Amino acid sequence: MTTEMKPSDVLLHPVRLRIAQAFLGDRELTTAALRDELPDVATATLYRQVAAMVDGGVLDIAAERRVRGAVERTYRLRTGAAYVDADTARSMTRDDHRRAFLTYVAGLLADFDRYLERDDVDLGRDLVGYQQNALWLTDAELTELIIDLQAAIRPRLAHQPDGERTRRLLATVLMPGDDAPSAHLSAGDRAARA
Repeated sequence: MTTEMKPSDVLLHPVRLRIAQAFLGDRELTTAALRDELPDVATATLYRQVAAMVDGGVLDIAAERRVRGAVERTYRLRTGAAYVDADTARSMTRDDHRRAFLTYVAGLLADFDRYLERDDVDLGRDLVGYQQNALWLTDAELTELIIDLQAAIRPRLAHQPDGERTRRLLATVLMPGDDAPSAHLSAGDRAARA
């Protein structure tokens, strides 16, 4: 019996999240290719989670072929399957959000660790970077920024591997920061207090 898997079921499980991340960029992978991408995940666990994600409607079977009498399946991530929309996010508890965010951050850390374990690591050459910026924006300005970012990123999501492109992971987090009490003072008032 197939039970639709909620996006939060993917995000709240660290192995399923990593499997979903491996498919980002319209990739199609076999379980053997997934084992190569996630060598620290036990094979039985990987197969069990892939099966759960297929049964839950998160992964689709893109192709099947016979290999030495067995059927080898190639999978792809169903578009939007690991995305939590606003309605789902509203239905999640604070603890669900904490676990989802922890899983997200753990996935980023695992990706970065795998990068650092490569034989030839050069953050400058590989254009690896991470930073945090604080922006003072109205809701309208934030909406405009989101639209601008989507306009910049969306066409690049269609790029396919061609022997020259490198698969790159772009992760974003957007949340309100703390408003320091003095942040709302005018520049003159701040200078007078200094």
